[in-house]
Amino acid sequence: MVTYEREGPVAVVSIDRPEARHAIDDRTALALRDAWERFEADADADVGVLTGGPETFSAGADLEKMDLEDRSEGWLGFTRMRVSKPTIAAVEGYCVAGGLEMALWCDLRVAGESATFGCFERRFGVPLVDGGTQRLPRLVGRGRALDMILSGRPVDAAEAHDWGLADRVVDDGTAREAAVELGQSIADFPQETVRSDRAAVYDGIGESLERGLQIEALHGRRVLDVAEAGADRFAAGDGRHGAGVDERDD
Repeated sequence: MVTYEREGPVAVVSIDRPEARHAIDDRTALALRDAWERFEADADADVGVLTGGPETFSAGADLEKMDLEDRSEGWLGFTRMRVSKPTIAAVEGYCVAGGLEMALWCDLRVAGESATFGCFERRFGVPLVDGGTQRLPRLVGRGRALDMILSGRPVDAAEAHDWGLADRVVDDGTAREAAVELGQSIADFPQETVRSDRAAVYDGIGESLERGLQIEALHGRRVLDVAEAGADRFAAGDGRHGAGVDERDD
């Protein structure tokens, strides 16, 4: 149904309902909620990866059961939650309807080259109620978001990458591996500032530039001791000339 595995500092949350194209019924939604609460509480997990199956990331809500409940955490179990650590969706195959909304909840999306994104619930009159109408426009812009939401058309991985919906496109079958590798590279950095900068981005969305700069300063002041320690390491010769920076062309 839902599994939670650790690969070093990366926690992998996997939806495991292949018989239903990894669609979410109420039991699975509750398991997803529990998994992300576990991730948040797991002191040794710095990055979370969400994944589904090799041919379908998730088809969204299980329309055969239609037993989801509107809880405070969201219909799909976690889409109204906010965790404090980075998250990545590893997408293979179809990432549609509520599956798309779950992927949008994540900070980043790594997609196999044959991945397909779309608001396929349009065909059945099912509304987007797990953040899709709010997160998608913030990510790709209002026009492109409305194109997807109103037309229900499929968007392939190449177009999704052009739009910024897919952050990285990799060979089919390697999205999980690539997402975990990306997560491990993020986990190598000082986590206090990774999390404070991430929080500043989210807290500043929708605010004026003036207010956003205030938010950024507030979060930045909280981790000045980490910055001072980093400056001392640099002064001692650590990281000179870009050493330690991954310069691969993704």
